[in-house]
Amino acid sequence: MLIGVVGKPSTGKSTFFRACTLAEAEIANYPFTTIKPNHAVGFVRIECVDREFNKQCNPRIGYCINHNRFVAIDLLDVAGLVEGAHEGKGLGNKFLNDLSQADALIHVVDASGSTNERGESVKPLSYDPLKDIEFLERELDLWFLGLVTKGWDKFARQQNLEKKELYKSIAKQLSGLGVTEEIARGVLKNFDEDLSKWNENDLAKLSSEIRRVTKPMLIAANKIDVKGSEENVKRMRERFKDYIIIECSAIAELALREASENKSIKYIPGDNKFEIIKTLDEKAKKILDYINIEIFPKYNSTGIQRILNAAVFDLLKYISIYPGGVNNLVDSDGRILPDCFLMKEGSTALDFAFRLHTDFGKNFIKAVNVKTRLAIGKDYKLKNKDVIEIFSKK
Repeated sequence: MLIGVVGKPSTGKSTFFRACTLAEAEIANYPFTTIKPNHAVGFVRIECVDREFNKQCNPRIGYCINHNRFVAIDLLDVAGLVEGAHEGKGLGNKFLNDLSQADALIHVVDASGSTNERGESVKPLSYDPLKDIEFLERELDLWFLGLVTKGWDKFARQQNLEKKELYKSIAKQLSGLGVTEEIARGVLKNFDEDLSKWNENDLAKLSSEIRRVTKPMLIAANKIDVKGSEENVKRMRERFKDYIIIECSAIAELALREASENKSIKYIPGDNKFEIIKTLDEKAKKILDYINIEIFPKYNSTGIQRILNAAVFDLLKYISIYPGGVNNLVDSDGRILPDCFLMKEGSTALDFAFRLHTDFGKNFIKAVNVKTRLAIGKDYKLKNKDVIEIFSKK
């Protein structure tokens, strides 16, 4: 799973990315600080199933604190996009192509209105951040339109000659964009089957709808630490009702994670509290006091962990599944519940078997729900926090 972090320059994207991953990413408030995409691992936070077994798990990848399990996901931070990015302005077409494999997008918007359309610093609240959401939608739609229309005339002529089911033909034609037959069938409900009747507006509409389905996006309303930002977030929610919009302060989360990394505080990402465990210098204390007084009481967290979780569980509709044995939750290295997999809602026991190993899927006999100790078939629909044991032919 790959989540793309997008937006115009200087909205705090790289700070957001570093707050999520603690990866080294150049941070500055001028356009095009990021040129090459930054790729690193972030984590979603879930309530660990180990509590139900009165155990403390030992993750192979990720970590678990107080029965809060942090499961790895891939994050990609691309350079800031500017008007005309789909045409290559500001190397925009390269940056957009970097996003081609992303499963979902997080659009980091400067909710404080302190960066203009070019990513230049301006007086807070002097720029309307709603324009940035409109701009990015437009650029992404035009990018997809360029990809959809490439070779379209030849495809349309062939389709009108062969008269195949349109959704199957579209899925095949646009498979590189992640379009499946199921997606194509849903998107094409309100389109004419006869492509000879289509016009430019139809192609633009198709491109936009495919983009929305294959690159679902949420809004990270950043810089809520700047007073007055909350009014802009309110306006965002009124104007863009179809989006998940979550307030955040990337700089606050970064301060907390760095202090935790330095063992100055105890902090679990996503919490609304921290504990100071060693003396802080005056600057660090001032920052943490501000977070305690101005951010946690209003928003209940910095918002960063909520955004990552929303991208995976609300946008992409994933659930967490653990492999385990009815009589043994420990692997050969002594780790308890070492693995946790993120699977699409609607996945089956057989899907999980294939996820564990191709041979398990091919030689599947049955599965067992470890919690209930009941056998389940290959068509069993997995539920969040299931622990499943797979049996296959040797």
